Amino acid sequence: MAPQPPCVATIGFFDGVHRGHTFLIGNIVEEARRRGLDATVITFSEHPRRVLHTQYQPQMLTTGEEKLRLLAATGIDCCAILPFDRAMAAMTARDFISDILKKRLNVRTLYIGYDNRFGHNREEGFDDYVRYGSECGINVRHVGALTTSDGSPSRAVSSSVVRRLIAAGDVAAAAECLAHPYSMTGIVVHGMRKGRTMGFPTANIRQADADKIVPANGVYAVETVLEGETTRRRGIMNIGTRPTFDNGSVTMEINIFGFEGDIYGKSIEVAFIHRLRDERRFASADELARQIEEDKRKAEEIFEKR
Repeated sequence: MAPQPPCVATIGFFDGVHRGHTFLIGNIVEEARRRGLDATVITFSEHPRRVLHTQYQPQMLTTGEEKLRLLAATGIDCCAILPFDRAMAAMTARDFISDILKKRLNVRTLYIGYDNRFGHNREEGFDDYVRYGSECGINVRHVGALTTSDGSPSRAVSSSVVRRLIAAGDVAAAAECLAHPYSMTGIVVHGMRKGRTMGFPTANIRQADADKIVPANGVYAVETVLEGETTRRRGIMNIGTRPTFDNGSVTMEINIFGFEGDIYGKSIEVAFIHRLRDERRFASADELARQIEEDKRKAEEIFEKR
């Protein structure tokens, strides 16, 4: 491996690259610029829990490609992706700091987030990292949590907090933590075509990455980008079992406002802006159609306020 330039670094999985992550990364970029060193983010090819627990079912906020794109936008000079496997998982924190961070990556200063622990079984903590770093010439520093308050009690911004918000359907609060709306990509597939008969043609979406978390069942105001386009189109999306039609299985279908084109088989990115309501059963298709009109009206109000 070619010698690496000296750097100021931080380490983590960085799923979502949320505001807590960018706050942490901002520290390394600032110091690196001041000292004339590289600013480096160190991350992993696989989620550590996926390697250590074969039954672990990821609920990711970003794909690998999305994460790298978001990290690149933070102003760093380098992203070092380590192949996390059982051999690396078995390394002690001391060996990891000495052999990987110092000898391989030439880290001079290491910033560690408030909740980050590494090394075999995560047995050691920050004071140990400081001691091991001192032994090999790495200055280890701690960065506290970034907290947010959106009308509820302040909470530390973390990937697990964002996942809980999305799982509960609170995509607006999740967007506050992420600094951008949560999004997912899918392929447009054929569905029951019930929406078209009610005057609301919908595109049924098959999730492209099964590891990404899906928001709670309900109706959402969303923005979409169709394959081959850059225009962001407004719409509403229903996630759920379509109880009015006794569908049973969970589907994702979107009505793109004012759009009638044939997009079957094409990719679509969906950004979740606001949850409008729970999914519920209606007495008839006409009653559902009236509710969809109301959903569209509320969604437009939300879009106009952004």
